[in-house]
Amino acid sequence: QVQLVESGGGVVQTGDSLTLSCRVSGFTSAHYATGWFRQAPGKEACEWIASLGDTNSNTNYPDFAKGRFAAARDNAKNIDTLRISNLKPEDTGVYYCAAIAISPGWPVDSLYWAGQFDLWGQGTQVTVSS
Repeated sequence: QVQLVESGGGVVQTGDSLTLSCRVSGFTSAHYATGWFRQAPGKEACEWIASLGDTNSNTNYPDFAKGRFAAARDNAKNIDTLRISNLKPEDTGVYYCAAIAISPGWPVDSLYWAGQFDLWGQGTQVTVSS
């Protein structure tokens, strides 16, 4: 059974940096892609932040996330991370990681929609105070 467990959220100050983790277990293949999404307070939809393929060079970000958000994977530990720099109050929300099995080397350029991922973690809350 595939499981994704996020951790690392908390209350931080504007300008701080934070690294969220997503422990992935149960995939029978080493080839999977993960996506990071967030849900802001009072909003129903999740906002896409990053996609990561089966290598750390295989990434995709929306324009607003480029430069402040960085997704990476530690294959030895099966942990994906999302590093957020220069946090702003508008970054407040519940952050989710999601996963989908892919073919080896499959580019994640077309992975950016929540509906494309079929496995989700429980989320971790990030609150940025001003």
